[in-house]
Amino acid sequence: MCRNMKLRIVRHGFTMIELMVVVAIIAIAAAIVVPMASSAGSMQLRAAVTMVAADLEYAKSMSISRGQRYSIVFNSTTESYRIADENGTTISHPIKGPSFPYVVDFRNDSRLNHVEIVSADFDDASAVGFDYLGIPYSVTGSPAALLEPGVITLQAGTATRTISVEPVTGYISISN
Repeated sequence: MCRNMKLRIVRHGFTMIELMVVVAIIAIAAAIVVPMASSAGSMQLRAAVTMVAADLEYAKSMSISRGQRYSIVFNSTTESYRIADENGTTISHPIKGPSFPYVVDFRNDSRLNHVEIVSADFDDASAVGFDYLGIPYSVTGSPAALLEPGVITLQAGTATRTISVEPVTGYISISN
């Protein structure tokens, strides 16, 4: 019965190299997925801060190019802001057309509904305007140039970001 039978050893399992390749693939996938899994609120906050800064720049450039005063009026109660001309009339949105007023409403925009306007302070006013030179001014009573930097604070969850408008230069900056 012992007819030249060779014993074959069959091994079942994975080699160390195969295991290392799988671990490396999982690590790469995790490195890609984890940053994308950040909260919706923080992504909305980032978008809202960028949008407000861009709209401040837009109002400033409109003032310079047209030689008129334009202002941005913030309302923390309704979580919205609007761009107005020197008469206080809300201007039309440049892209949507003349039948759409330039109003940004965080509450009613599903892309920004986690964001709150905590405060907007421009020398004790909730609005900032720009004159024909792009110099920011406080829109209270008689307009006067800003004495201190104006600050808009936005919040989503526990994350807070601020946008500052410097007096005289109108330089707009974003900080955490």
